Amino acid sequence: MTDVVQKADAAQKTTARPAAASGFSFSLSAGNFDRIMNVASPLFLLLLWEVAARLGWIDVRFFPAPSKIFQTMLTLIENGQLWIHLKSSMYRLWWGFLFGAIPALLLGISMGLSRPLRAICDPLVAATYPIPKSAILPLILLIFGLGEASKIVMVAIGLFYPILINTMAGVLEIPKIYFDVSKNFGASRFQVFRTVALPGAMPMIMTGVKLGVGLGLILISLAEMVGAKSGLGYMMWNAWEILSVETMYVGLIVIAALGVVFTLILNEIERYLVPWKNTR
Repeated sequence: MTDVVQKADAAQKTTARPAAASGFSFSLSAGNFDRIMNVASPLFLLLLWEVAARLGWIDVRFFPAPSKIFQTMLTLIENGQLWIHLKSSMYRLWWGFLFGAIPALLLGISMGLSRPLRAICDPLVAATYPIPKSAILPLILLIFGLGEASKIVMVAIGLFYPILINTMAGVLEIPKIYFDVSKNFGASRFQVFRTVALPGAMPMIMTGVKLGVGLGLILISLAEMVGAKSGLGYMMWNAWEILSVETMYVGLIVIAALGVVFTLILNEIERYLVPWKNTR
């Protein structure tokens, strides 16, 4: 009888080991695989790029090796040029965000709550949104001049539409029963705005903000290429004029890094403002 029990215990331990191992591999793949791939995939592409440049598979005049690009980046950091251009771009992006996001948020919620206002503004939004923002840059420069105002306005216009459209859509997605309940309890318009429309539309608002910030980075780079003496866009345009290809790639890499950083920050803000979304 004792032998039978011992054999049964040994068999149970043997079968438990693969289960534990499989459980470990599952937790590894579920928790860390995405993070590992997020880091490994760009590193692999950079390594492949470096090898191709060193072996002469690509024209290094147009595609310099990543090692040379990062060496140029270190030089720009040491002499302070990169920080000057980055500071200028972030200043314009910040004020453009404020001047574009706040009106878009207020108007988007108002359009979602008011059918007459939506009927008035919807055709105007539909008509002006498809116009390429780069096409109106000469007009903006004509109206606001070559100073900081034209760059800020350019960013504000780019941010305005995605936040407006997503905010309005978020309000329209809120079930009507929430508004009926708020009216039955005698809530004022401001209370409905603050306690029903704004929280209910917050997931779509955050989506609009993410899209708007990305578009803002594109537009600020474009605006700084015309009539600016600082900024990442100016740095890349000036590098093109003097054929400094490595500096052009430094500007592209910095803008890409800013996009990743802003996305991570907005994701954390979204987790705080919309905690119920993370439970899905």
